[in-house]
Amino acid sequence: MLIKISHRTGYNYAQPVHYALQRLRLRPSNSALQTVQAWDMKVEGGTLEADYIDHHGNQVDLVCADEGAQALTITVEGEVETHDRAGVLGPVYGRAPLWYFEQPTELTKAGPLIAELADSIEDHGSDVDMFHALSSAILERVPYALNETHAETKAEEAVAQKSGVCQDHANIFIAAVRRLGRPARYVSGYLFMDDRVDQEASHAWAEAHIDGLGWVGFDVSNCISPDERYVRLAIGRDAHDAAPISGLRMGEGDESLIVSLQVQQ
Repeated sequence: MLIKISHRTGYNYAQPVHYALQRLRLRPSNSALQTVQAWDMKVEGGTLEADYIDHHGNQVDLVCADEGAQALTITVEGEVETHDRAGVLGPVYGRAPLWYFEQPTELTKAGPLIAELADSIEDHGSDVDMFHALSSAILERVPYALNETHAETKAEEAVAQKSGVCQDHANIFIAAVRRLGRPARYVSGYLFMDDRVDQEASHAWAEAHIDGLGWVGFDVSNCISPDERYVRLAIGRDAHDAAPISGLRMGEGDESLIVSLQVQQ
C-alpha cells in the first residue's frame, strides 16, 4: 500500500523566545515493513541545526527556533510503500542489545496491577498467542479514552485509572512483556484509517522480541498486529524515547500547539 502523509506541527509563543530546541524523530526508515519513496521536511521560524542516527537507530533532526521568534512550524510530507508481514519486522538489531529492552523505565515499571496482567496470560500457548492474549486483556482492563492521561502518565497509573490511549496501551504492554522476562519496545508512527484522512495525532504500538521470529508488532489499541496500514517512525524503550517531537524552551509566556495530520492513499 502506498501511504501519503502530511504532518504539520505549529508552536505559537505568547512572548518572543530566547531559545527553543526541538528534537524530531519524524523521518521513517526503510525496513522489511516499508520502503520510503519520498520524504521532505520544511521548517519555518527556525533552522535545522544537525541530524544524526541515535542509539536506537532512529533518524533524528535538531531544530532551533530563531531568536525572538513567536512561531515555529515543522512540516513533514512524503510517501511510504508498506508491506504486510503480519507485524513481523524480523531479527533486525542495532547498537542496543536485547537485554537493554528488558530494562524497565520510569514509564514502564510493572507494579502489582501489571504483574497481575502478565501472570494471567502465561498459559496461552506460543509467545505470539500469549502476546495477543495480553493485548486483549489490556484493552479490556484499560478501554481507549481520550484526554484522561498525559505524556507523563506511567503504565501502572493508566491501569489503575482504567483508561488510556495508544501511548498508554503500548507502555502497559511493554511493562508486562518485560515482567515476563522478554524484550519489548515502543514504536511511534502513523496509521492509515479507512474512514478518515484528517487525524488528531500520530499513532503508537509495541514490539516484542520472539525467538525464531525476531521483533513482532502488537497494536493493543486495535487488538491486532500491524499490517500494511502502518508506517513506523521511531523506536525506544518507552514513549519518551520514541516521541516524534520533544524539546525545551527558554523564555517567558505561554506556548500553544497546533497539529495538522493527514494520512491517505
